[in-house]
Amino acid sequence: MSDPRGESKPGLKDRLTDGLYGLGWGAVKKLPEPVAQALFRTLADQVWRRRGKSVLRLESNLARVVPDASPARLAELSRAGMRSYMRYWMESFRLPTWSPERIKAGIDVSDAHRLTDGLDAGRGVILALPHLANWDLAGAWVTTDMKVPFTTVAERLKPESLYDRFVAYREGLGMEVLPHTGGSAFGTLARRLRDGGLVCLVSDRDLSASGVEVTFFGDTARMPAGPALLAQQTGALLLPVTLRYDGTPVMRARIHPAVEVPESGTRTEKTSVMTQALADAFAVGIAEHPEDWHMLQRLWLADLEPREEQS
Repeated sequence: MSDPRGESKPGLKDRLTDGLYGLGWGAVKKLPEPVAQALFRTLADQVWRRRGKSVLRLESNLARVVPDASPARLAELSRAGMRSYMRYWMESFRLPTWSPERIKAGIDVSDAHRLTDGLDAGRGVILALPHLANWDLAGAWVTTDMKVPFTTVAERLKPESLYDRFVAYREGLGMEVLPHTGGSAFGTLARRLRDGGLVCLVSDRDLSASGVEVTFFGDTARMPAGPALLAQQTGALLLPVTLRYDGTPVMRARIHPAVEVPESGTRTEKTSVMTQALADAFAVGIAEHPEDWHMLQRLWLADLEPREEQS
């Protein structure tokens, strides 16, 4: 069924999905924190026991990260991975109610001087992260504790109302959110960086199917070219960041050394070298805490569905 403009109306599944997320943001934040933690830990274990597609994909991805793991070890890692993933959601539903003091107490950042020095130099900074632990909490720390606004890009989710919820959630944390699709995001990001601003991008999965091929845990994957291209075009500092949980209420963050623009080569060659350097930094953090890598989708080219041949 379509509306008068010819756009499809959300189906029952879309409305249900949107309603569940709305319930999460509306109800979970009202629970006492120990109750919310226990609830989401139980939910994680239930999802893990069902062995659905997402859990099996997570386990398959973890098998690449830890290639010598036994089946029992992989099962243990995937269970811990689902608990970490549900902790992300539990925290995200509650983040809008956290005070600046609570946010500061919830994260410990190593080598933060790399970020502050770059911003103080006025050259603009790009923080590139993988899907580790809670990147929204890291962003909230930047906007509340450092009091630095930043711009990011969000995948346009379906239904549209769910995408709007995520945008409102992140804007409520002090972020400027641009849609991934539409073609104008890159130009806006470049302007923010030329003005000495901060851009944060989750960068371990290519959403465009035109990303840069990298070697990642011994096989070929694609990662977005955007961070490297922005650094080349604007002169901004490109800093990889990795996150992890450590069994306490505190999340640990590490800001890695900057990825430099190569002195020689074409733009394509420079982008390839820089994106590989990002992938290598991400791999360090993921290998140290694979259970905190929330990659429940296909990533490596060998795992992607083959495209149909064009006639």
